[in-house]
Amino acid sequence: MTPNPDLSGRIALVTGASRGIGYSVAKQLAAAGAHVVAVARTIGGLEELDDEIKSAGGQATLVPLDLTDMPGIDRLGGAINDRWGKLDILVANAGVLGVISPIGHVEAKVFDKVMAVNVTGTWRLIRSVDPLLRNSEAGRAVIVSSNAAHSARAFWGPYAASKAAVETLMRSWADETKSLALRVNAFDPGRTRTAMRAQAVPGEDPKTLPQPSEIAAKLMPLVSRSLTETGLIYQAQRDRFVAYRQPE
Repeated sequence: MTPNPDLSGRIALVTGASRGIGYSVAKQLAAAGAHVVAVARTIGGLEELDDEIKSAGGQATLVPLDLTDMPGIDRLGGAINDRWGKLDILVANAGVLGVISPIGHVEAKVFDKVMAVNVTGTWRLIRSVDPLLRNSEAGRAVIVSSNAAHSARAFWGPYAASKAAVETLMRSWADETKSLALRVNAFDPGRTRTAMRAQAVPGEDPKTLPQPSEIAAKLMPLVSRSLTETGLIYQAQRDRFVAYRQPE
């Protein structure tokens, strides 16, 4: 894979761009030449990102949007189509943890929110931008997942289930588009120094974890024009692609 792709002239959409891995990915995409459409709920974080991107000579369009706003996701796809007529890169990074709790103790409203943001929001986003990615000469989609989808550890039930679901969506989408120029993969960042990780494992020493910028750099090759893989999961902290289940 190309470690530092030239993304000049490319349009890239990043969700969850106001902090953590999404923030770092957006900065690195812009530094590589892409025009970044940065999506997040937190306006302050988006404005800080915009300042950093522009001070480095990059370009960004800010979109304050909650991924539970399904009509808003549809409008986003329409706006990208009206302005550019295509999308070259999707990084579907936004997600929520919910709670670390026995399954039987999880409140219905918490479970519903995890599924709404992580699963339904991701599906609605794919639905909205799939035609735009097909219009690119080398569309690239990266769905941010987690090893929780496979380890299925105690107390991580809702989050793990949501990530297993989005990986399945990714594999189906990749199989549907394998004859096209579009490449679709998942990205497992592993343990990273983020607010979500601190919420999940509050007693952990953050100094033992890699910074989001280090992990974002591992994602960059997945958006390169030279990428050939599709329908796989890239494990950032093991530097490898894996296929947990090949299509029959």
